[in-house]
Amino acid sequence: MENNVYLLATDPHDACRDVIHSRDTTLKVKVYCVTEEGFSPDPNEIQLYGYAGKKLYAFETINITPDDALDVISAIQWYADYIEHPEMEILPEDPRSDHSVAM
Repeated sequence: MENNVYLLATDPHDACRDVIHSRDTTLKVKVYCVTEEGFSPDPNEIQLYGYAGKKLYAFETINITPDDALDVISAIQWYADYIEHPEMEILPEDPRSDHSVAM
């Protein structure tokens, strides 16, 4: 969907607990500052990662639907612009070597 509008819900007690909301769909994405807090991925959700400077973020969907799955990347790109790191590379896996999943 072109020109999605995103809103941000912030936790006044924790700067690393933002939630991105799509105004036009049901998409919601939790933001975690992985370098500052623990993160355990939910196997039923989509997780993506990205660095903003030296800070690693994890992005995890909330109750993802098939219709919203394609908008996850644009929501993360919007957030990267919001935090003034538009160059953020969005990664499909946790880049920390000790969090690799062995297959």
